[in-house]
Amino acid sequence: MPQSSSPGQALTGLGQGARTRAEQLAALLDDRIRTRGLAPGEPVGTLESLRAETGLAYATVSEAVRLLRDRGVLEIRPGRGGGLFVAERGPVVRLRHTLLSVEEEPGTVADAIELRDHLEELIDVGAARHRTDQDVADLRGLLRQLRAAPDWNGFMRANWALHERIAAISPNAMARAVYTGTLGHLGAASSRFDDDPAAAAGYRAERYQVHADLVEAIAGGDEAAVRAAVARHNTTT
Repeated sequence: MPQSSSPGQALTGLGQGARTRAEQLAALLDDRIRTRGLAPGEPVGTLESLRAETGLAYATVSEAVRLLRDRGVLEIRPGRGGGLFVAERGPVVRLRHTLLSVEEEPGTVADAIELRDHLEELIDVGAARHRTDQDVADLRGLLRQLRAAPDWNGFMRANWALHERIAAISPNAMARAVYTGTLGHLGAASSRFDDDPAAAAGYRAERYQVHADLVEAIAGGDEAAVRAAVARHNTTT
């Protein structure tokens, strides 16, 4: 089974914040691949080797690997001699890395919101046209997680997970890459209601209903309802 080929950035000591441990690990793995200059087809390790290196739960490592697979960074090869390998670097992956380069620039969150808002209708209408029964079941499950989130950070994580799952349904790979690339920037944003729990609760209830309407419009394949839900989504951010 392949192991990572050389020392590099440690995959331990993940911090606390809006991003989940899986998202943090995915970012560290992506950075390791880029800084080492690993070529397509080179081994990155295995689920077990990453679990042993990080000390994280198997489910967390699996989720991080799934994120990188869905983003076109990793390829998972099953069976004897299988493991995790660097995926072919097509234009979508290169575009993601371009997005990473602006992470520390001033105004990044505002730019990400503007970009996401412009792409929202394209992504969501695409999802309405191509959703399957399994997609709808997944979206409704994520919607339940959004409603049950215990705090602000949990609410935001559930929010971004829902949007990422909607984007995964859309067939436009370029739009998906840009759209999901904005979510990492937005996930780092803090609450506007840190000192006003009542206002935060009201905002969460409003946002939940907007997302519930969007999910049901996608589930029904109702493009007019999707566009109306997107308009409400973008004006109540």
